[in-house]
Parts: sequence; C-alpha cells; structure tokens
Amino acid sequence: MNRTAYLHSAPLSQGDTVAIVAPSGPSTRSSLRRAVGYFEAWGLTVRVGEHVLDRHSRSRYLAGEDDARRHDLVSAWCDPEVDAVVSLRGGYGAMRLLDGIDWAEMREHGLRADGRPKLLTGSSDITALHEAFRAHLDISSLFSPMPGNDVFQDSSFIRNDVHRWLFEPWAGRELIGPKAEILVSGQSAGRFMGGNLSLLAASLGAPESASSPSGLLFLEDIDEDIYRLDNLLIQLARAGKLDAATGFVLGSWHECGTLDEVQDLLEEYVGHLGVPVIWEQGFGHDPNALSVPFGVDGLLDATGAAPRLTVSASTLDGGHE
Repeated sequence: MNRTAYLHSAPLSQGDTVAIVAPSGPSTRSSLRRAVGYFEAWGLTVRVGEHVLDRHSRSRYLAGEDDARRHDLVSAWCDPEVDAVVSLRGGYGAMRLLDGIDWAEMREHGLRADGRPKLLTGSSDITALHEAFRAHLDISSLFSPMPGNDVFQDSSFIRNDVHRWLFEPWAGRELIGPKAEILVSGQSAGRFMGGNLSLLAASLGAPESASSPSGLLFLEDIDEDIYRLDNLLIQLARAGKLDAATGFVLGSWHECGTLDEVQDLLEEYVGHLGVPVIWEQGFGHDPNALSVPFGVDGLLDATGAAPRLTVSASTLDGGHE
C-alpha cells in the first residue's frame, strides 16, 4: 500500500465515513456520545462498533471480550464505506487482538473507494495497532489523542490539531511542541515510528518487532516509575532498537518521576548514539498533546537554536514507497 497517500491530499473531507471502535479499555455512553458529536460536527458520517460499550466478563479493564473487540476493529477496517477507523480511547488490550487478525483480509479490504489506504487513529495503548498496521499493511497512520478521553474535551488545541491532520495534507507540516529543546544536535531523516515505550518493549519478540525498519523513533510514556523506564529502555537497547534509530523524538513523561530524572535516564541511553535527540516534543499524554503521523518520512533538524521536525521534507519527497 501507499505510505505517502496523505502527503498531498487530506485524509478526510466532509461527507466521509469514520468508524469508532474500542480495541482497548472500556468507555462510557456519555464519552461515546461526545466522540460521535465531534466528528459529526466536522461533517463526517459516524459508525459505531457493535461492542464499543461492552465490558469483558473477567477483566473490567477491557472493553468487551477479545473476539468482540477484534470483530469491531476488523469489520470497521474491511467495511467498503469506511474511510478511517478511530480508536475511542486507550487503556489496555489492543495487543491481545493481534494474533487473531487475518492480515491478508485486512490488506485486501484496506483501500477506500478512492483507492487510497484507510486511516487508523489513536495513541497510548493503540501503539500496538500502529506497529501491527505498519508491519502487516505498510501504511501511514495517525498517533493522535482519542475522542473518548477527557483531554479531547478539555483541550481546544487538541481538537483543532486533530482536525488539521484529518482535513489537511501532511506534506511540509511542522510538528514541534512549545517546550521542545535539543538534547543532542544534528540532522537526520527517516520514517516516523514508535509511540508508547511500554507497548514497544512489550512487543519485542513478536512478528511486528522483527520487521521494524530504522527511522526517527518517537518515545513517550505515562505512570511508570523511573526504574521501570530504565527496564523498558534496556529491553529496547538489548534488542538493537535504539542503535537502529536515525534520531529520537522524546514526548511527555507524565507521572514518571521528575523530568530531570527522566531526562538524565534517557540521555544515558540515547545521548551517545551519534544521532539528534529532542526532548519534550509535546506528543503522548501531554494535556495539549500533538498528533504525529507514523509511517511517513520526515526530517529532524536539531542544528539551530530551536529544533524543527518536518513531515516529508523536500530531501525525502518521493523517497521511500
């Protein structure tokens, strides 16, 4: 499939159809109602997965049985009238779905009516799906705040930013947080990839991890003690994932200890690798989290007074297909 499909044409336009699914944790009827309202106000037709408000019979932290959540995800993706699949919220559970998915079927039904790939959106636990869609479908996706979460309601910045990524082309877009700073200077190009550190570490040894290409590695996490972050980073380091990166974009580390502690730890792991590193990019679990396109190429320029991060910079346009 085409990873460059949304560089020069917007992913969505008014009248398109999005499907809301719950691959991970449970949600409420009121948050679902709000989520549907956001997209309908943007002129989109909304379909809701059959099991979105289910609860797992054993584990109340899951939005329904694995088979039911998987059914909603696959049905939405394979629906010929659906243009994008939106994850309602994160939590935990998306990785439990992966081994039961028929990826050949997903590839067969992965194109919209206009011939472009469908779009997956979501963040946090949805990192597992971004990685799987990258590995099995080779398409771009949008790591973005989810409409069932409170931050989507609380932050007009988030809503406006998500709207721009959905309704405007991606080529040339700059994405840099207001507090971003350079930890290691340099310039590097590569594919945007990564997401939640815990999910990336949990996927080591799985098929998706085995097929991981090099690129600009985005990392963030939430509610992890500093020793846990150390453990997660050593897993990536021993698996060769840190050495393979062409640069690092470090996002939010909400409730992961003091920022100074986290920064010192991350510098220990990635500061000596000879590639550019930027800190506090603003994506992840920040209250005004930026969306990030995954699967596209871009340029990290950390040579000036302030870092720049650009989607499909001119040096890369038309590069990797």
